[in-house]
Amino acid sequence: MRRLPAALAAFLLTLLAACSTVPTGSAPQAITNAEARPTGDVGIEPLGPRAGATTEEIVRGFIDAAASSVNGHPVAVEHLTPEAGATWSDEAGITLVGPDYATVATGSGAVVMTGDQVGTVDPRGVFTAATDTVFTHEFTLTEVDGEWRITNPPDGLVMLVPDFERLYDDLAVYFVDPLQTRVVPDPRYLISGDAQPTTLVQRLVEGPSPALAAGVGNALGGVTLTRAVTVSGSTVVVDLAGLDDLSPQQLAQLSAQLVFTLDQVEGTSSVEVRTSGEPVTVEGVPTVQRTDDWASFSPDSVPADADGHYLDAGRMMTVDGQPAPGPAGQGVYGLTSAAVSADPRTSALTTMAGVSVADGTASLLLGPYDGDLAPVVTGASRLSVPTVAATRPEFWVVRDDSTVVRVPATGSPQPVNAPTLAGLGRTTVLQLSPDGVRAAVVVSRGDDAVLLVGTVVRSDEGPVALRDLREVAPSLPSVVDVAWRTAGSLMVLADGGEDGVVPYVVGVDGWGLSTVPTSGLPSPPTALAAAPGQDALVTAGGAVWGLTGGTWVTLIRGQAPVPGTEPFYPA
Repeated sequence: MRRLPAALAAFLLTLLAACSTVPTGSAPQAITNAEARPTGDVGIEPLGPRAGATTEEIVRGFIDAAASSVNGHPVAVEHLTPEAGATWSDEAGITLVGPDYATVATGSGAVVMTGDQVGTVDPRGVFTAATDTVFTHEFTLTEVDGEWRITNPPDGLVMLVPDFERLYDDLAVYFVDPLQTRVVPDPRYLISGDAQPTTLVQRLVEGPSPALAAGVGNALGGVTLTRAVTVSGSTVVVDLAGLDDLSPQQLAQLSAQLVFTLDQVEGTSSVEVRTSGEPVTVEGVPTVQRTDDWASFSPDSVPADADGHYLDAGRMMTVDGQPAPGPAGQGVYGLTSAAVSADPRTSALTTMAGVSVADGTASLLLGPYDGDLAPVVTGASRLSVPTVAATRPEFWVVRDDSTVVRVPATGSPQPVNAPTLAGLGRTTVLQLSPDGVRAAVVVSRGDDAVLLVGTVVRSDEGPVALRDLREVAPSLPSVVDVAWRTAGSLMVLADGGEDGVVPYVVGVDGWGLSTVPTSGLPSPPTALAAAPGQDALVTAGGAVWGLTGGTWVTLIRGQAPVPGTEPFYPA
């Protein structure tokens, strides 16, 4: 990854800190598959070109006109020649550019626009972070009735980040993990307005984003939205066709997907599913459903009382400063890192995996949380910190910075098919998402290390695979560590310039990058742990610290820092 100049990196981080996004489309109808625009204006509508405007003013006016909530962006079309206006469409996606872009007239009827590119949003509202951080387009203009007009507009919209923030909302549609036990967030960016509920359901019907599709299921894949979604009081009403052939299990999944997706609609708290105008009943669940009715599908559920752990001089400890039960807590194995799995039904901590290094050789040990451990992966020169998802009793580890291995709690180690990973660099960190559908990976490339997210693909026809790896925070240089803050967001340690390594949070797709305060830390952090609903933990200055109320504090209030390394949360 290219290292950005410090000033530019800081600028891009500022741009990403509070953004939201998604493209245009037509008004809601008796539903086919159209994107829905709001019935009223959102924010301030742009102005058309003024008489006598220069070529640069026309180009800037065209960029400003992207910040419109009107279908078809007619003000943007006014900046184009009649021929260009007849063929240009605002539905080809959106390119996000920083507000401090430059326009330079390079000759009569030619203007070059250059700006900092943050990313793109496709017509389905899927954001992709830009790996090429510079956007350039050479506009050609000609005179129409004595006024300059653009002949070659870029495909779709080129929109400034502040305008995007004002017009679009950061949302998610939810699909189902392969075990059909949790819903999995798929980030989408939708224009604000009354049509959002309809658009959200339509996005569910259309299916997951390309990068996620192979890793999840969709109970709405074969159904049809028969009319625009309505809101009655605090209840969203969804009328679907094609439910007759769904099993009770599929109806439950469909309901969970709808409830968690539509729970994001402002002012609503429940969903009623209908078919042909009649309520759909799911056994054991009220007709008007809430997220509480589908708590077992929650994307961010964690084991009850799953306290943080860390290591101290080879011993596994808990955040109350006490040794964990069993030999691991007594330091028998001299662990350098560890992970713990919990029973999803009882929340009891059941299985653990730990890395032990002796004479320059690393081994992965496996066994009961409070019992004896046995080696299952041996002979490695290096093993990454093990990771486990809440949905499966299996541990993943990277062997010698290149080979991903999964170790079931009962079974033999198996290689994970990750064909593109080795070509990207040395894999130093791999962390599974809480639902086990994604993996966050840190790959070292020379002097830099980048953050990627891939999709875990499981099938009966071959080995488990890690596919569709993509950079999600290209502006972050020298990433050190990563952990899952929620099913849809990450906490990252990366180079912060003069401050050294600092923590950041970022969406799973790379949107919303922002810094985390470092107040209270004695030195830059070196390792971190995070989990849904839990205080983040880091190692700094040889001790473990917890983030509380924006300040890092000692694990035991009022006492000295607790020495330790490699914090983690059971899953």
